[in-house]
Amino acid sequence: MDVLAEALRVSGARGALGVVLKAGGAWGLWLDPHPAAALHVVSRGTMWLHLPGAEPLRVRAGDAVLLSPGTAHGIAGGPGAAMGPCDRKATAQALTDGSAVHLGSTPGQTEVLVLRYEQDPEVSTPVLTSHGGPMHITSGENAQLSKTVELLVAELARPQIGTTAAVNSIVDLLLIQFVRVWLARHPGKQPGSWLGAMRDPVVRDALACLHARPEHPWSTESLAAATAVSRTTLSRHFRSALGQTPGAYLTQWRMDLASVRLRDTDEPVESISGAVGYASPHAFSRAFRRARGIPPGEYRARLRGTRQQAVTGSTPAP
Repeated sequence: MDVLAEALRVSGARGALGVVLKAGGAWGLWLDPHPAAALHVVSRGTMWLHLPGAEPLRVRAGDAVLLSPGTAHGIAGGPGAAMGPCDRKATAQALTDGSAVHLGSTPGQTEVLVLRYEQDPEVSTPVLTSHGGPMHITSGENAQLSKTVELLVAELARPQIGTTAAVNSIVDLLLIQFVRVWLARHPGKQPGSWLGAMRDPVVRDALACLHARPEHPWSTESLAAATAVSRTTLSRHFRSALGQTPGAYLTQWRMDLASVRLRDTDEPVESISGAVGYASPHAFSRAFRRARGIPPGEYRARLRGTRQQAVTGSTPAP
């Protein structure tokens, strides 16, 4: 079981190019908080990442930094640069026609690729959320990532047939490569985050079991046996890495799986309940109501009504 691949698949994590920033001289702006994770890749020059209440972080050419969804932050040409608001009109134009956003008082000396990674709003497992601040890797740590960035820059410089599909695929690949490098090079960072938990072999093995067989009647004892550790060791590592028990995580993951299937398939609730590990539809409905606030059938009807309204502009019938 490739836990990262499975979690990204179920969470619906999909990347897209936000904008390309070209800046020179004195420049700085605050970016609006966004519900997606942001990956800033500096392909040329240097930028400084500003976070409220923290020292500015220098990000050089070849570096990349990943920020959790909704993180308020700014980027600038220096640690003490004056910061202005984001030019929403210029950003909207760049998103429409693929042009670069130009910043600063002189021709561009710095180029930054701003990438976005959305997660399915119906999935509650925070796969791309980090709790210890930005995740930063440097050019010396990421030779393979640098090659992929070069490929992306070349694709953007010479748009042709299939460029949109190619860019989206490269952006998704960049996320995987970034996570690989960060996990290998930054031990002991980001406690309490899902990505940070991948560094703990006890937790990683346990998650592989839970994700491979979410329908299995796992207990802490059986999961500990499957990962060849004691119950106490498993519980301690799991709580330290993720801030919850194995049982609580399994319930959360089952509800995520069920939510996606309720929305995207016509499977009966009875089938879904068994597929995510519940002995009866009643037990599943009770657990689902606790997690989502409404029963599975109502949840499905509400999501589909919302989707129909979004497509047609009509109001769903009561």
